[in-house]
Amino acid sequence: MTDLDAFIAGLPKVELHVHHVGSASPRIVAELAARHAGSTPVPTDIDALASYFEFSDFAHFIQVYLSVVDLIREPEDVRILTYEVARELARQQVRYAELTVTPYSSVRRGMPAPEFCAAIEDARLAAEKELGIVLRWCFDIPGEAGLPSAEETLRIALEERPDGLVSFGLGGPEVGVPRPQFKPYFEKARAAGLRLVPHAGETTGPETIWDALRELGAERIGHGISAAQDPALMAHLAAEGIPLEVCPTSNVRTRAVASLDEHPLPTLVAAGVPVTINSDDPPMFGTTLNQEYAVAARLLDLDAAGVARLAVAAVDASFLPAGEKSRITEEIDAYAATAG
Repeated sequence: MTDLDAFIAGLPKVELHVHHVGSASPRIVAELAARHAGSTPVPTDIDALASYFEFSDFAHFIQVYLSVVDLIREPEDVRILTYEVARELARQQVRYAELTVTPYSSVRRGMPAPEFCAAIEDARLAAEKELGIVLRWCFDIPGEAGLPSAEETLRIALEERPDGLVSFGLGGPEVGVPRPQFKPYFEKARAAGLRLVPHAGETTGPETIWDALRELGAERIGHGISAAQDPALMAHLAAEGIPLEVCPTSNVRTRAVASLDEHPLPTLVAAGVPVTINSDDPPMFGTTLNQEYAVAARLLDLDAAGVARLAVAAVDASFLPAGEKSRITEEIDAYAATAG
């Protein structure tokens, strides 16, 4: 471990783009697969999961991701998964995380929405008490399931309204899933006080990001890396202070970017676009949030002070109340002053 790796390991952080089911550890995935053996293609052997999580393209990633989603069949599965995700984040000194949750996937498989929401809330409260990490939820529409999933996701968000819910999003594939069709659902979510954080510009071009901004009212953009292809869009993001949730290793593993050395993160930063560093679906992509900070440090040629600034940028981009932002920022500054 280098000195910078050690600094990153101890650095207080927030995580803004991490998926609920996509964060299931290989151990949890293998246990769930064993529980449902005979009705799932997911391997029950942890070593075999590494091969299973090799993706040929983004469509293949979605196929594999949904096979893991299918393992979450009971409220107790949800509770255990959520708590274990919190435990892994807390190990990495994450103080606060906005976890992207897709209730539609479980509800359409027969789990009542109140039971799903009760399970994530139970895990959230336990994690805060026992692990010292604060979790909040982004309920996202699985784009591949179309407008019925948007209707149901909004219904669950507004009718159940778990205490941890802060935002409304849109995930899944972008190709063949135009952003404008979801406008009415985002407008209703905004009217109900939820913040808006759709994915856009991961596997499609800048126009998808423009659509997310103009049609969906995006306050942050999930991924957004194709903005690097459009100087006018980068200038707009910089001027308006609209952050991107960048997940470098994910982009390579899903073939959205050919290699880390070709990742557009440096171009975005040079243009003044606000960026945050995130892990997306870390076990599936063989990474952690700490590793993503190390990747960003290499791509941006950052020292410890620069890495600390990245951590503060994520705090600034979060939906935390101002007082909580100040508290975590002060903790980051104090750590950097002593450890840097």
